[in-house]
Amino acid sequence: MLHMAHSDRPFTSDELAGFLGTNPVLVRRVLAGLRERGYVGSDKGHGGGWSISCDLRKVTLHDIYEAVGSPTVFAMGNRAEQPQCLVERAVNEALGSAFDEAEALLISRFKHVTLADLSASFNTHHKGAHHEHR
Repeated sequence: MLHMAHSDRPFTSDELAGFLGTNPVLVRRVLAGLRERGYVGSDKGHGGGWSISCDLRKVTLHDIYEAVGSPTVFAMGNRAEQPQCLVERAVNEALGSAFDEAEALLISRFKHVTLADLSASFNTHHKGAHHEHR
């Protein structure tokens, strides 16, 4: 979204996928969820693509997190509620609540970071850079 916010033109899903090093189909799926919330918009045809349609000061990382389906934050953690493997069960018992607490804290912090905050940070770093990255 910040790529779009710092551009004077729309981006195609192929361009955005290139920035993210991922598949354009995945980008379109995520952007569709963001469009449902009114955070981005899209125009078809020549010169069309995706662009920001929200006030960056009013949208938090938590809003974005929810718009993309509240995915699991950590790659580590419980894979199965009742694992058959006794080792996995022991690890889950020892670390389960720690992962839950860490995830809750991180998601809570998302509420205090707006897209405008990230944009300002980008602008600060961009001023010191010798080249433009978009």
